Amino acid sequence: MTTVEGWKTKKLTDLADYVNGAAFGPDDWGKEGLPIVRIEQLKNPAAPTDHYAGNLPAKNLIDNGDLVFSWSASLFLKIWRNGPAALNQHLFKVLEKPGVDRKFLKFFIEFHLDEITKASHGSTMQHITRKELDRFSAPFPEDVQEQTQIVGILFRIDKAIEQTEAIIAKQQRIKTGLMQNLLTRGIDEHGHIRSEATHAFKDSPLGRVPAEWAVESVGMNLAKSPRNGYSPQESEAWTGTMMLGLGCLTPDGFRPIQLKYAPPTQKQIEKALLSEGDFLISRSNTRDLVGLIGIYRDIGEPCIYSDLMVRLAFNDDVDTRFMEHMFRSEKIRLQLQSAATGTSGSMVKINARIIRNILFQKPGHDEQLRILGVIEKHQQSLNGWREQLSKSSALKRALMQDLLAGKVRVTPLLEAGA
Repeated sequence: MTTVEGWKTKKLTDLADYVNGAAFGPDDWGKEGLPIVRIEQLKNPAAPTDHYAGNLPAKNLIDNGDLVFSWSASLFLKIWRNGPAALNQHLFKVLEKPGVDRKFLKFFIEFHLDEITKASHGSTMQHITRKELDRFSAPFPEDVQEQTQIVGILFRIDKAIEQTEAIIAKQQRIKTGLMQNLLTRGIDEHGHIRSEATHAFKDSPLGRVPAEWAVESVGMNLAKSPRNGYSPQESEAWTGTMMLGLGCLTPDGFRPIQLKYAPPTQKQIEKALLSEGDFLISRSNTRDLVGLIGIYRDIGEPCIYSDLMVRLAFNDDVDTRFMEHMFRSEKIRLQLQSAATGTSGSMVKINARIIRNILFQKPGHDEQLRILGVIEKHQQSLNGWREQLSKSSALKRALMQDLLAGKVRVTPLLEAGA
């Protein structure tokens, strides 16, 4: 390992002590005392929180400015900024040693996190122990002033990323509330979201709905019978056709993130070939994930869908894009989850009969398009912020690659400042 001038190879345990949080049990949870910070609260301080009213050693307490390292399941580091709290197990309180800038150490560990996890366990490892921290070493700048200078550069881009993430989270919350209103109350011909104070509503099997709406089964709005896909043995080489894995249907819709090689053309493959705009729903998964949907987008190659998915073709009464949003609504998700069957504790199934019997609120076709217009306008704004986040994250990665490996030195800046 080549070390640049002024940098010395250090173990992570040479740079800091890593103290695990306390092992709280259900009997410790309460509504008074210090908030208990788990991984969920570290990611989102506004998440529901239990409290602990007992006494804890100082090593298990955190306050503003402390560095916390999530070392199990979700691997990330964060400077805590939400007041006194009790640290739960699976989180390290990182206590830097003399000559180490805390914020620099955060960036330094983040930069090497992939290497740390792969060093002993490979890319599938979901936790880091002190043993891995003691085994891993990398070049580290010994000059604290150089560390803080690097922090100053990276902090600015980090701050921009945090602000963008906060905006995205806010926009997502707004979208969730907006979707709830649009899919249960709709938009009148004047562009206003209906309310019972100003518009007529009626009772239905799904609760109160606008008087103009119908409540119908999915089956009443299909142009064809639901059809399962085909799952042949995966080919080891490219044959001209791809297959979608179940992971291509996500909570956010279709994503071509799990593609496989299909075998040479067969009759069953031809029947399962997808076209742009096909509506797919997963028929087997965990109860939380069964019934995920997505509209297929052309991937540039012929592609089939698996036997764990069902293809739906809607008639002209409903817009396929509108049904994509409707299938993500709480009312349909609950119907699918409760109707799913199976003896396995992890995997359940739905079938064509269950899908056809799902009830949904059905506005007129023109109103469906008005609702889509509002959703898509909001989505465009959200996509713009996500694109900005992607660019900022790419810039941060490039800067970290240069600064934290010593490829670009800030020493000339220090000398110029002196």
